[in-house]
Amino acid sequence: MSTRTLVSPAALARPRGKAVYWTVFAGIVVLFALAFLFPVYWMVTGAAKSPDEVARTPPTLVPSHWRLSGYTDAWELMQLPTHLWNTVVQAAGAWLFQLVFCTAAAYALAKLRPAFGKVILGGILATLMVPAQALVVPKYLTVADLPLLHTSLLNDPLAIWLPAVANAFNLYLLKRFFDQIPRDVLEAAEIDGAGRLRTLWSVVLPMSRPVLGVVSIFALVAVWQDFLWPLMVFSDPDKQPISVALVQLSQNIQLTVLIAAMVIASIPMVVLFLVFQRHIIAGISAGSTKG
Repeated sequence: MSTRTLVSPAALARPRGKAVYWTVFAGIVVLFALAFLFPVYWMVTGAAKSPDEVARTPPTLVPSHWRLSGYTDAWELMQLPTHLWNTVVQAAGAWLFQLVFCTAAAYALAKLRPAFGKVILGGILATLMVPAQALVVPKYLTVADLPLLHTSLLNDPLAIWLPAVANAFNLYLLKRFFDQIPRDVLEAAEIDGAGRLRTLWSVVLPMSRPVLGVVSIFALVAVWQDFLWPLMVFSDPDKQPISVALVQLSQNIQLTVLIAAMVIASIPMVVLFLVFQRHIIAGISAGSTKG
């Protein structure tokens, strides 16, 4: 069966048709690349300009004099090492908690078939219909006075870690992947004497690396770019993440220094994506086919 395309194979076989096709294709790729990369270029070069040149109208595409002092000033004046470390601790803890508890819950709902499992899953998915802003006040009251323990988690990384566990989207993503794991594989592990936890650790998790990579990226990026919730729970400036610190410290800072701080703050997420982009693509495609 032939595949229907916008350009027929006969047209592509002609030299003129092939030249037109590749010219249009290359032009579209270049336009999309410019649309995505130009803001990044503008931010990186903006930090290398002088304050007067940044505010100049019309703007300059290339700095007249390259100044790297904006990056060094941002690193020292805005205390970026402290705030970056705070962000790493908060993101790593949220990632670990979410990976452990969401994986266990998804495995239980997918393979252990608990009583009222569909009702529980429906209740979890129903939380996706609630706007995130509507949950801010209940979450704050909970972490300010933890039920039963009656202790406050304000200015504590646990205020970030614990709410991050309740992520219905990642839980559903993991469950859908676990549903596609053949039952025969789990039965073979059970015949070999593996228990539920051993099967999860030695069989299910190694097969789930693509989707675990996707969930990890989602968990880390969500904490790294969050602003409202860390602003509410961290009143101590020395414990604030980079997203909050950039806003709090931007009042008396030059624009070029602030732009340089934004560039530095975005580097870890860019590196993370470049390193794990294969896992992201594999995880997205893993849930699209059954087998």
